Amino acid sequence: MFNFFKKKKKKTEELENKNFIKDTEEKTTCDCCSKSNDDTTNDEFNKFNEANKNNNLIEEVEEKANEIKEEIKSEVEKVEKKTKEVVEEIKDEEKENKIKAGRFIDLTKSENTEKKTLKTEDLSLENTNKENEEDRSEENPNEANEELHEENLAEAEEFIEEKESIFDRLKKGLSKTRDSFTSSLSNLFTRNVKIDDDLYDELEEILISADIGMSSTIEIVDSLRSEIKKRSIKDSDKIYPVLKEIMTQKLDENNLDNGIKFEKGKLTVILVIGVNGVGKTTTIGKLANNFKNDGKKVMLAAADTFRAAAIDQLQEWAERADVELIAHKEGADPSAVIFDAIKSARSKDVDILICDTAGRLHNKKNLMQELEKINRTIDTHAVNANRENLLVLDATTGQNAVSQLKEFKNVTDITGLILTKLDGTAKGGVIFPLQVEVEVPVKYIGVGEGINHLQKFDSNSFVEAMF
Repeated sequence: MFNFFKKKKKKTEELENKNFIKDTEEKTTCDCCSKSNDDTTNDEFNKFNEANKNNNLIEEVEEKANEIKEEIKSEVEKVEKKTKEVVEEIKDEEKENKIKAGRFIDLTKSENTEKKTLKTEDLSLENTNKENEEDRSEENPNEANEELHEENLAEAEEFIEEKESIFDRLKKGLSKTRDSFTSSLSNLFTRNVKIDDDLYDELEEILISADIGMSSTIEIVDSLRSEIKKRSIKDSDKIYPVLKEIMTQKLDENNLDNGIKFEKGKLTVILVIGVNGVGKTTTIGKLANNFKNDGKKVMLAAADTFRAAAIDQLQEWAERADVELIAHKEGADPSAVIFDAIKSARSKDVDILICDTAGRLHNKKNLMQELEKINRTIDTHAVNANRENLLVLDATTGQNAVSQLKEFKNVTDITGLILTKLDGTAKGGVIFPLQVEVEVPVKYIGVGEGINHLQKFDSNSFVEAMF
């Protein structure tokens, strides 16, 4: 009996244990499922939040981009508006300038008309006065002498006005040389109160930088030292006029005979030579115009038969100067052109024959031989003629012009120089070594492109214009 109850109890306990285990397993399974569901929900929520954040960021970027676009659009509109305003202002200024120019032209025309009227009245009055004075001169010779004195005075005043206009052109032409040269000198003499070696050394540098050349600079500075000591000058401000005086003297020493040789009833033959590009043909046209205005009968010879269009160019200048031109076809013998020109000049009582030649370098033997042949032709067929061999040099080449002169002088006789393009360079000082070192006179200088912008060289005017 006892065993029966014992077995019964044991079965009951086993059954309870099985139920407990089953309940535990079911509970565990439910807990796991619950936990898994919670994790899935959290992941989806996180993904949703992340997507919202990305959408918000995209919206912010788009809003910022739109703001920037609006700002750029606003700035562009402002710039366009400002540009339109500036354009309108420029148009208004142009209109105003045109109106002013029109008024000025009208005023100028009015003044010219008044001047012509006054001139006509003056001429009429002058003719009347002359007739009256002729009648009076027989009765009162003193009054006639006074009238003659007044006429001479008027002519002198006209000459002074002409000289002033020439100087003005020279001064304007040397503006680049003067600007760089005088500003440096002014700084030197105002900055250095004491006259010592440092001042002279700086002065040498300034002169050399103006292309005056080493030898010429040393001569000028040495002469200045002696003159300063001789005059007992202590103030650097007083060096300026002494320097001008010495530089003028240096140019005068080798340039006293810088005129073209003329004799009445005698032909003067001018041979113009130089390298390519220095302005020979243009210079010849200006020379012809100068001589024609001086009352000379001028003829041109186109002996540059090598360069294309050289003959046509010289023909244009001959027409501008209203002088005759002797020319052959392109490629003809230059000496043959010179021969025909001399023959024609003698038959027509021409005062001056100016011969153009092809550009040539001193080291080109065939061209230099051609030049010798031209010289022989002139010597043979213009035996008694006055001769001038003028070398044209470009001032803008600076010291290279000095080298050209030395080389040409070794192979042919050079009687004078024409220095062109002085208005386009700050190297106008090159004229000093050309005269001081090589000792060839400068006869003409070009200070502009106009037909009247070639003028006789005058050392006083040149130095004055430089300063």
